[in-house]
Amino acid sequence: MKDKKIKELIEKELFRQNNGIELIASENYPSISVREAQGSIFTAKYAEGYPGRRYYGGCEIVDELENLAIDRAKKLFNVRFANVQPHSGSQANFAAYRSILTPGDKVLSLELNDGGHLTHGSPVSFSKDTYQFEHYPLGEDGHLDYPLIKKKLYEFEPNLLLAGYSAYQYEIDFRQMREIIDEYNSSHQIKCYFMVDMAHIAGIVAAKKCQNPCDYADIVTSTTHKTLRGPRGGIILTNDETIAKRVDKCVFPYAQGGPLEHIIAAKAVCFKEDATKSFAKYIECVLENTKACNDELKRRGAIVSGSDNHLFLLNVLDSFGINGKEAQNRLEAIGVTTNKNMIHGDKLKPALTSGLRIGFAPATTRGCTKEQAIEIGGLIYDVCSDQNFDQNKEKYISHVSDITKLWKKIDEVEFPLEDE
Repeated sequence: MKDKKIKELIEKELFRQNNGIELIASENYPSISVREAQGSIFTAKYAEGYPGRRYYGGCEIVDELENLAIDRAKKLFNVRFANVQPHSGSQANFAAYRSILTPGDKVLSLELNDGGHLTHGSPVSFSKDTYQFEHYPLGEDGHLDYPLIKKKLYEFEPNLLLAGYSAYQYEIDFRQMREIIDEYNSSHQIKCYFMVDMAHIAGIVAAKKCQNPCDYADIVTSTTHKTLRGPRGGIILTNDETIAKRVDKCVFPYAQGGPLEHIIAAKAVCFKEDATKSFAKYIECVLENTKACNDELKRRGAIVSGSDNHLFLLNVLDSFGINGKEAQNRLEAIGVTTNKNMIHGDKLKPALTSGLRIGFAPATTRGCTKEQAIEIGGLIYDVCSDQNFDQNKEKYISHVSDITKLWKKIDEVEFPLEDE
């Protein structure tokens, strides 16, 4: 690279990631193949529109590419229609809402402090400006309370029930939600749609380790860069042809211009990787590592949520007497990256929080074992409970180095394709 400053920053970031432990649940490391596709010549092609219906010439090859990505997405999630053009999960949600709602319609979603996403009705998001949101809380045990969701549904009479969350660590019963909505719709003239934002659990869905929301929801959105292990981007899935046609119009031309065909190429690569037996095994390891770290923290006396997926929540305030921001800063100082996060019943502000969100998808991609996940749990406990952290920081940095030197480097991450 001729730009010395950018090259320097890339090398610094590569060093940080290679020498640290990444535990942010919304991050992951794409394979060399995904990164090669993302950095390919497809970045130079403008292709407004859809395959066979472009506004520019020279799109024969990108049409083939995008159709391939669509076919792979449909096969991976066992769904009839897929739009692979959204630039992000937020833009996918924007287009999905617009395809089934009109401004002012009512949406019922999870409380943001209990694990919802900004685009699920946050006051700072377009979603709150455009639609009327009512939120359902988690039950007292921190799990989804389906009878309460049903009660809220009948009281609020929304046009859309939204599921799928950014910090929910338990399995979601999409089938039960579908049954609740079907019963509701049978007695109401105005239909309530069912939408799932599966951004966090999409890889678990692809590996068939949990219910597939595409079997139950009217429309499903996702990112491709979390548990799917692909490039940064979004997708929209549905089995309803009418909704699919609306989605296409809402993505382009309503919300976006030309699609990022180099990102779509990278999405196509990741969809193929995600359909392999090795990916299913990888997801099994993610689930195992997440539970092992959670259980080690619990064994030591910390207050943790437990987990059915790739993340769990650690109550640092009640466990160690520090807030989430302080815990995040301590861990980052030794090379362990997490993010502060609200927990159920949190009384602190979002800038501080009482908890940490911890996820094992990226560490597992680099080769983290169950034994190392247990070791990391012990390290987190020691760092957060240490009254003399500043004096002991170098010891913890050395511990992180001992763990990460056994893992694959970022530029070595590649995944086998069984048919090649």
